[in-house]
Amino acid sequence: MDDLTPLRQQWLDRINGATDPAAIEEVRLAALGKKGEISLKMRELGRMTPEERQTIGRALNELRDELDAALRARKLSLEDAALEARLAGEWLDVTLPGRPRPQGTIHPISQVTEEVTAIFADMGFAVAEGPQVESDWYNFDALNIAPEHPARQEHDTFFMHRAPGDNRPPHVLRTHTSPVQIRAMQDQGAPIRVICPGRVYRMDMDQTHTPMFHQVEGLAIDRDISMAQLKWTLEEFCRAFFEVGQVELRFRASHFPFTEPSAEVDIRCDWSGGQLKIGEGDSWLEILGSGMVHPKVLRAGGIDPDQWQGFAFGMGIDRIAMLKYGIPDLRAFFESDLRWLRHYGFAAGDVPSVAGGLSR
Repeated sequence: MDDLTPLRQQWLDRINGATDPAAIEEVRLAALGKKGEISLKMRELGRMTPEERQTIGRALNELRDELDAALRARKLSLEDAALEARLAGEWLDVTLPGRPRPQGTIHPISQVTEEVTAIFADMGFAVAEGPQVESDWYNFDALNIAPEHPARQEHDTFFMHRAPGDNRPPHVLRTHTSPVQIRAMQDQGAPIRVICPGRVYRMDMDQTHTPMFHQVEGLAIDRDISMAQLKWTLEEFCRAFFEVGQVELRFRASHFPFTEPSAEVDIRCDWSGGQLKIGEGDSWLEILGSGMVHPKVLRAGGIDPDQWQGFAFGMGIDRIAMLKYGIPDLRAFFESDLRWLRHYGFAAGDVPSVAGGLSR
């Protein structure tokens, strides 16, 4: 076999002349591929004498290694040159520091409202809304609340001002979102499944009460609705909201004018170590009220109670937000303390979903 110097120079020149990765790959196949020139020459070693194989074989192996190293170096050089050209042509300076996270955050009340909505939407509940200034009829009469009930007194409810001689029905700042249920029944009829989140107003102010707070109420009406379905709905909600594998609820007989039978709902929990743990322990925590919709409420909503029945429930959004995120004082929700908002607030991208996770 002739001297390999001309062959070596020939391939080095072709490698140096390659101007892009495709050309580099073409040279590699032509030289070192299965049918490449160097590979074919190595196959001829079998027809040589042992002395020739030792000498020429070593030279071919050295040539193959040299060309392989030259190919890799040329490919890396081309990639570096391409990167330099791209960086030079782009407007973005990648050496600049990253942009800081926006200072604004999503308020915990807004976040928890979205979490609750996502859970009930997954169970087929639509969202219904209504006015915050309600007539006395929608807020009390339609919900079977008697005229002598304490909630209808000024020490409990914010009544709107009326001029002397004004004989129109009194209006109030709604004391619950239950009037939205009446409006939804009147608008949609039965069957119906809705939740009603929103602001409500009562004359109260301490560590666990404020004059304005947030509620979410649920309503489901069909021909065969029962307390068993109410229990399943609330268990599924608590399991999803508190993000635990198992919950245990306790229903205690109670009285609400708008449901019959009525029940307060407690959830099993543990307070050991000063931290709330849902679904375990020996303590119980009241979280909501519920029951089967009273026939008089169904009639007020334009639904025949002899043909339809349903359940309703209500809970404080502020309260369940405190329980889930360890917020000790309800009044802090409304004080606009930027330090508090930065600590408990959520990033704009923290969009809750049942499948992807509710909380951060």
